[in-house]
Amino acid sequence: MNQYETVFILTPVLSDSQMKEAVEKFKGFLTAEGAEIVNEENWGLKKLAYPIEKKTTGFYVMLEFKADPKVIAKLEVQYRRDERIIRSLVVKLDKYAAEYAAKRRSLKANKED
Repeated sequence: MNQYETVFILTPVLSDSQMKEAVEKFKGFLTAEGAEIVNEENWGLKKLAYPIEKKTTGFYVMLEFKADPKVIAKLEVQYRRDERIIRSLVVKLDKYAAEYAAKRRSLKANKED
């Protein structure tokens, strides 16, 4: 199993509960496909660098997970089918990026304590 990181942008017209439901949908899809969710970060409503579909803001969400490579193609299809997603990106983490992500998570956990 490889380690991946995905960031997707949800349309800003969603309510807070609709946004959380969309995130849970993708987390549920990943776990149903046998992926292990390592980390989830909700970055909130941010200004986009350029307008997408006449929208200038969006809800950013980052998921870090371990999965088989076959799952990625299915995940990208799910992103394209969902009209709430305006952009998405999936990146495979190499060993250095995975170490950095683990270090970032531990620093974040220490700050919260």
